[in-house]
Parts: sequence; C-alpha cells; structure tokens
Amino acid sequence: MPTPTPTWQHPHLPSVQLRNPLHVPSGSSSASQSSAFKTMELTVAPPRKKRSFPEKLIPEKVAKLVPESAIYAKLLELEAHVDSVLVRKKIEVQEAVRNPTCVRKTLRIYVYNTFSNEAKMESAKNKGDEPSWVLRITGRVLEDGKDAVADGISPKENPKFSAFFKKITIYLDQGFYPDNHVVVWDCARSSVQRDGFEVKRKGDKEFTTVVRMMLNYSPDKFVVSAQLSKVLGIEFDSRARIIAALWHYVKAKKLQSPNDPSFFMCDASLQRVFGEEKMKFSVASQKISQHLSPPQPVHLEHKIKLSGNCPSGTTCYDVQVDVPLPLEKEMSAFVASTLRHKEIDAFDELICDSIKKIHEHHRRRAFFLGFSQSPAEFINALIASQSKDLKLVAGDVSHSAENERRSAFYNQPWVEDAVVRYLTRKNARSDVPGSI
Repeated sequence: MPTPTPTWQHPHLPSVQLRNPLHVPSGSSSASQSSAFKTMELTVAPPRKKRSFPEKLIPEKVAKLVPESAIYAKLLELEAHVDSVLVRKKIEVQEAVRNPTCVRKTLRIYVYNTFSNEAKMESAKNKGDEPSWVLRITGRVLEDGKDAVADGISPKENPKFSAFFKKITIYLDQGFYPDNHVVVWDCARSSVQRDGFEVKRKGDKEFTTVVRMMLNYSPDKFVVSAQLSKVLGIEFDSRARIIAALWHYVKAKKLQSPNDPSFFMCDASLQRVFGEEKMKFSVASQKISQHLSPPQPVHLEHKIKLSGNCPSGTTCYDVQVDVPLPLEKEMSAFVASTLRHKEIDAFDELICDSIKKIHEHHRRRAFFLGFSQSPAEFINALIASQSKDLKLVAGDVSHSAENERRSAFYNQPWVEDAVVRYLTRKNARSDVPGSI
C-alpha cells in the first residue's frame, strides 16, 4: 500500500503538499533510482476561487424568472449615462474654475501723494520732526463707465487691485534716495491680495517718480506681430487662441493637405509670415512664437508735490483688464457638492445588499429545485462534491480510495520499485541496534 502524501501547514501560510515522484519505469538504472530520492518538491495548493458577482447586476437566470427586472436594467443604463454626464460636466466646471471666463472692463488707477510737516519746515527741523511724503496707488473697476465708490453707489464684488498685476515697480529719484530708489512688488512673492500700494519716505524735495505696472493675464497673453495680425485679425490674445485662429484660417481657406492632414499649404499671406510653402502644424505652433511678444508694462509718471492741497496731484488712468465672471464661487460650490453625496451612497449600498440577497435566494432555489426533481442523484452528487472539497482543503488530492480498491492499481510499473524501496528501508531499520 502506498503511503499517503504528507501535508505541512504553517499557521500563516497556505497549505503545502510534499510530493514524491511516483512514476519510475521498471529496469531503470541506478542513476534513475537515485533520482527518485531527490529532495521532495514543494507545491502550493491551489486556492479556491470565490464566486463573484457584479454589484448591481441581476443574474441572467433570475432575470429570466422575473421579466420585470428588465426595468431595473434600464434604470442601471440610465444611471450610467447620468454619471458619465456628471463626470464630464464636473471636469468642465473644474477647468472653468482654474481658467475662469473673463470679460474686458476698465480699471481706473488713482495715483496721488500726501505730505506732512512741509509748511512748518523750519520749526520741524528745530523740533526734530523731518518732513515726509506718502505715494499712494489704488484702483477700482468701473461699472458701466462709472466709479461706484466715487458716485456713492454700492460696488459690485470684484477682485482686489493687486490681482490685476504681476509686478509693480516704482522708481524714485536716485539723487535723493541713492540706497533705496527702486521699490518692487511681485505677486509671486506675495500671495496676499491688496486694495492698493503706498510708499513712504522722508524728504523736502519735489521730484517725478516713474511707475511701471505689468498686467496679469490668465492665461498669459501676447502682442501679435503686424504681419500675423493682418492675416488672423488678432492683435492681442492668448497663445492657445492665436493657434486656434490659425487653424480656423487654414480650414476656411481649405489649405490642409489631403494626403497628410498634419501638413497645410501656405498661401501668399502665410508665406510672407512664415516664409515656407508647406508646413506641419506642430512646426507652425513653434514658429508662431517668433511673432509673439510680451505686452509692454503700463508706464505712469507722477510728480511728488510738497505744497498745495493735500492730497496733491490726484490723477487717474484707465486701463483695460480681464475681470473674471462672478460665477467662480457658484462653480466651486457645485464641484464641492458633487463630492458629498451621502444619500446616493446610502441608496447604492442598499441596492448592493439587495442584490446579494437575490443571489443568495437564487442559490437556495436552485438547491431545493434540484433536490425536488431527483433526490437520490442530487444527494449523491452533493456528497461527491463535498468529498472533493474536503480533499482540496486537506491537500490530499493524489490519494484515491476508489482506485486503490482495484487490482490494476498495483500492476503499474512503479509498484515493483516501490516495494524494493520499502523492503530496503525496513531492513535498514531492523539492522539498527535496539530496533524492533
């Protein structure tokens, strides 16, 4: 009788079977016999596969038994369609929040200065209070061409003054202020938005200060060269819109190559701009950079006055800026609301639990239906299946009691060598002193 295959089980590892090579042909050489005693092979028992079902789908067999489930299937399709639309709209809203739609409005910039202790200069010097001045730069967005604050009207909510600028540089007279005659504000260094700026210095001399203000555009905008502007009809815009205008021009003129859509033919106007007869779209986007230049900063000059009315020299300048539409808060609230859908999650969990119950009831129905149709055959098949499962759990798959009951099992080629090995081992144990 062959010895059963031993099984080793580690408390934290899957069961491992220790298998001996069973098939050894008769009349084999000593080398082949020695190979039969090599280190036993470690083989991990195959794990049982769990039956998995889609979370929300009703089984096909259940759908045939319940025709009304077709309505539920249609609802699932509708839900999937609604979810896809919501995801697409959410992406669009997020993109709009990152790059909000802007409208062109007028920003009125006010530049003025105040002063103190100038009228009493001599007495101030005697007391130790030096004369000083303060330069102030503020601005407000006009509504329908009017300054709401100046007219006493409640202003609409707009970005603060500093939000419209990337960089502001103020140049003072180097002769009067040799150590700190340049004052710079950079939005990259200061994330706090401000309603205005002021520069305070001590001094009793009048001079002219220069203010350069670099406007902030999102996305960045460029000045188009005269040649390209004449072709596309764009003087100042973002790079993406300029490239889109070139594409629309090529499409309107039917210049795209029919053989290779990645190329387009240059008409006389484009040849004067790019200097080529045929171009690739990817190359055109690079060559456009040669015709784009950053916008010039706003250049203002203001004379610091230390006499007369205070504030002195009140001057205003109108500049066109991009003001985002006041829908950003509503869009952000919509995106945040789509992330919080506890009620929908609760319903989804309820549906999943109901589907699991349907699967369980379907298995029970199939069990009892099979038993009712043929009890004896059903029980025999169940016992055989359970016996197979028990063998899989125990790791004893190679052992078969049914085969061992038959004489053909002992007429196989390996039996003779197995008997020889068994007797050899038995004799070796009997030769050991004290062995029984």
